[in-house]
Amino acid sequence: MLNSLQSLKGIFLTLLFLTGFISRALAQMPNDAIYMSKKTACLAVSYGHSSWDKYWENKMLRENLNIGRHTTQSVMPMLAVGITKNLNIIAAVPFIWTKTSAGNLMWQHGVQDASLWAKYRFLNVSGLSLHAIGGVSIPTNNYVADFMPMSIGMQCKTATARLLASYRHAGTGLYVTASGSYIFRSKINIDRDAYQADNQIYNTGQVSVPNAYDMSARLGYLKHGIQAEAYVEHGACDGGDYIRRNDMPFPTNNMRSTIAGVYAKFQPRNIGVNARAGYVLEGSNVGQSTSFSIGVLYQFRYLKTAKN
Repeated sequence: MLNSLQSLKGIFLTLLFLTGFISRALAQMPNDAIYMSKKTACLAVSYGHSSWDKYWENKMLRENLNIGRHTTQSVMPMLAVGITKNLNIIAAVPFIWTKTSAGNLMWQHGVQDASLWAKYRFLNVSGLSLHAIGGVSIPTNNYVADFMPMSIGMQCKTATARLLASYRHAGTGLYVTASGSYIFRSKINIDRDAYQADNQIYNTGQVSVPNAYDMSARLGYLKHGIQAEAYVEHGACDGGDYIRRNDMPFPTNNMRSTIAGVYAKFQPRNIGVNARAGYVLEGSNVGQSTSFSIGVLYQFRYLKTAKN
């Protein structure tokens, strides 16, 4: 249930998390208005940690002594490439592992889903910019999807369409950003002949995972190699059912959450560092998790300008 939501948002998402630039340029992600220049690329690596000891079973916030504290950790390399000043390509593949402090659920670990994003700025006038962002993801191996909350992912292929608007004041460096996305998710196959969902029995191993959407608002400062922002993100499935009383979660569940957090980055030249922290304020069929990540960024020029 919950580590799947975290990887989605973030990666959604959540995914989602880092990158870098050179000189006065700044880290860029699939959910911001920052671009790398033409002929530059950035390699970033981040470590993420998310944990909870309470979760919402439908709308009821509860503990589960058979789980104790659930922890999801990840290491994610990401590569961002500036194709033109208005077009960037971003790719990432996270390695994820899960564990619990109690009970006998088997820990899971492995490479999750490879994702590829394209970000295009189609309007940029007097500090106001509009961006069209698209992304796809695909599982990299046959990890188990229906062993929640220990699964490292959902096993579904995804396609994301996002629209982002941003305004930045050149003098002060203050900015505000808002975005909204819709995520299309494929059906998955599980290793069983039947399952129960929506109060029905389905005599098949093929599961329809609900599509999802997310929206976010960000207020921050961006100047002189320093970036700092506060954000609120809301993500939810477009339909789905609920965790049955005292049962395990399942890929058909309608997972919803609202997250508040902060982000900071320092990158005076081609090497930089960033950090992020977030907390789930409210939700349904998700854990009340606290999360953080730290990353290292290195930007380089992948094509040199020819000299006459």
